[in-house]
Amino acid sequence: MSLRKHFLQPNIMKFYDRFEQTIAITLTGIISVIILVSVVQLIRNVFFSLILGALDPLEHNSFQAIFGMIMTVLIAMEFKHSIIQVALRRDSFVQVKTVVLIGLIAIARKFVIVDVNETEPAKLAALAGMAISLGVTYWLLREREDRMDESGKS
Repeated sequence: MSLRKHFLQPNIMKFYDRFEQTIAITLTGIISVIILVSVVQLIRNVFFSLILGALDPLEHNSFQAIFGMIMTVLIAMEFKHSIIQVALRRDSFVQVKTVVLIGLIAIARKFVIVDVNETEPAKLAALAGMAISLGVTYWLLREREDRMDESGKS
């Protein structure tokens, strides 16, 4: 029984690796289409708003809206990048560090689009707490990775 299990294990893992890679490539394609459509919509919205004079880039609400849209595209791009790492087999799983980074970008986006005058202080404090927590987590993960790299080089 042990011998049979020994021979079946590599075949199952090869199948699962191919399955995982196929899903990663499919997700990358879907996210790429979403990013492309989002960028086209962003360009169209900004272009027509500038032409029609409805958009003043120096006006606070317009600035928030434009950069909120740009940061949404950046979040999608970072998410796609993490999935590509799986598809190219650089990482066998989406790293926690990447997920934390995406969370940080999402919170930064929220800070860009939030209207401080109309937002409750408790909500701002919660967002700040999340940003600090994710920032510390990212720093700790990076420090751990740097230490592991240094110990591997020694």
